[in-house]
Amino acid sequence: MNSSISSSEAAARQDDALWRRFAVMLVAAAVIVLAIMLAGIYLIEPYDTGRSPFFSHAGVRALAPATGNASRGRDPAFKAMIVGNSRIQLISPERLKKATGLDFVQMSVPGSGPKEQLALIDWFLSHRREPAKALLVSIDETWCTSDPALANERPFPFWLYEASPLAYARGLLRWEVLEEVPPRLAYLLGMNAERSRPDGYWDYDAEYTQRGDKMAAAHRQELAAKPYANAPRHDRDPLAGMRNFPAADRIGIVAASLPEDAALILVVPPLYKNWLPPEGTEQAFRLQACKVAIAGAAQRGHARTALVDWRTDRPEIRNPAWFFDKIHYRQPIAQAMEADIAATLRRLH
Repeated sequence: MNSSISSSEAAARQDDALWRRFAVMLVAAAVIVLAIMLAGIYLIEPYDTGRSPFFSHAGVRALAPATGNASRGRDPAFKAMIVGNSRIQLISPERLKKATGLDFVQMSVPGSGPKEQLALIDWFLSHRREPAKALLVSIDETWCTSDPALANERPFPFWLYEASPLAYARGLLRWEVLEEVPPRLAYLLGMNAERSRPDGYWDYDAEYTQRGDKMAAAHRQELAAKPYANAPRHDRDPLAGMRNFPAADRIGIVAASLPEDAALILVVPPLYKNWLPPEGTEQAFRLQACKVAIAGAAQRGHARTALVDWRTDRPEIRNPAWFFDKIHYRQPIAQAMEADIAATLRRLH
């Protein structure tokens, strides 16, 4: 009986050892395969970040700005950048170059806020072979948050812009990255030579226009709304009790890091007239305090700083034909803003 039990226990132990060995081999094989795949993706460089010693082929195929900007931001052809969200997206690098002589890259990401935009600024500045000449930053209400974390509302690939190779490698472990490998290989091998526009410009004016009258009617209704018709008015100093704006401290740090002869332009994009907070409203007080805080922090950090403020009542914002909705304007306003920006750059330089 004891001999029988001992034989059973020995067989069970032997089976356990075999299963453990199999599990270890399976895990080891999976780790090796994963490491090989990760090394391959790292070398292939789906987003052209410049980290791979091989497959150096400038540019990327048509990608969303959040990922395509990794390639554009390190392109040595550009000496100046435009960053923000869709509210500054219509500003043309090509037209600004004609007006100022500076090679601009458009690195705006729709739906982004200060946290994402500061990461893009850091990426651009850290990849200059020659000092940057100008930085054009869109400042809207997302910059007026009191949240010190500057929490972003939409997903953004911060890992793509990390200085740490390990953080970047961890970020590559995503299904969407794996999906991008075949198109990247086709691009590298010349099988699909179509490249996204190097300066990053995307004219949404033409695209919005093609969507037809149905969308236009909905937008006209939005433009006709008067959200501040019954808003209470106050008579006080606009800057009294000014709140803390953490983004102001962050842009101050960026400003202080710029080369002495670089220009920093803070652009406050327009709103359609009905959506501009009237003087005396709480919204107007906060907007003014935010602009003063951010511009002040930037100017203290860098002498060649200027504010181009289009969040004010001016003739251009009273024409509904020049807006798609309350925050997205059309080419006539974009070109008027570009003239302001170019004049400011000439003055600073």
